[in-house]
Amino acid sequence: LQLNYHVCKSKVMETVYERALRASRFDSTVLITGESGTGKELIARTIHQLSARAGNRFVAFNCGSFTEDLMANELFGHEQGAFTGASQAKAGLIETASGGTVFLDEIGDMPATMQVKLLRVIQEREMLRVGGTTPRPVDLRFIAATHRDLQQDVEQEHFRQDLYFRINVFPIHVPSLAERAEDLPLLARAMLRDGDGKPEYHLTESAMALLKSHHFRGNIRELRNIL
Repeated sequence: LQLNYHVCKSKVMETVYERALRASRFDSTVLITGESGTGKELIARTIHQLSARAGNRFVAFNCGSFTEDLMANELFGHEQGAFTGASQAKAGLIETASGGTVFLDEIGDMPATMQVKLLRVIQEREMLRVGGTTPRPVDLRFIAATHRDLQQDVEQEHFRQDLYFRINVFPIHVPSLAERAEDLPLLARAMLRDGDGKPEYHLTESAMALLKSHHFRGNIRELRNIL
């Protein structure tokens, strides 16, 4: 799980790892920024694993993968009869993760009305199921991630300023693979090891040279796919 930062020698990734360790000691909301494919979820999982909440659930949710109604249902759950087909009550991800960590990936893609609902959960530490009237307390640590420039989105009124300040308590920026080019050989060799840590495949010098000359727009994810 910790491949991205333990397999490194670059100072930029050492800084990321140090900040992840520091973040794990507190219960503050963390905002992880960086290009797609840099390993933001991996960092979120490690923060959770090193924290006092490690014994409870880590729930990842991609905010750009659902319609607004489905997002509300997945995150908050619903009461029986809340809508057609809701034959029984259902707890949402936020409720079932109580005591643990919720990772909100691509939070910049969250619709405005959902931003309002999420802000209330973070501020009040309570939530309402869809169709519900009784608030339910939640004990959670929130970690959010985005590839977008949220500060610019706030200025352009695409993202709520109050929510931005609520999630940007402990910022961590993950560099692109181009910014940590010295880590590429270490990462490539680590990805080619088997489950016991032994080399499963070897890269020739010409193959490594080819990798070093490539521009990885998809970052770590693209490197893994190519290998």
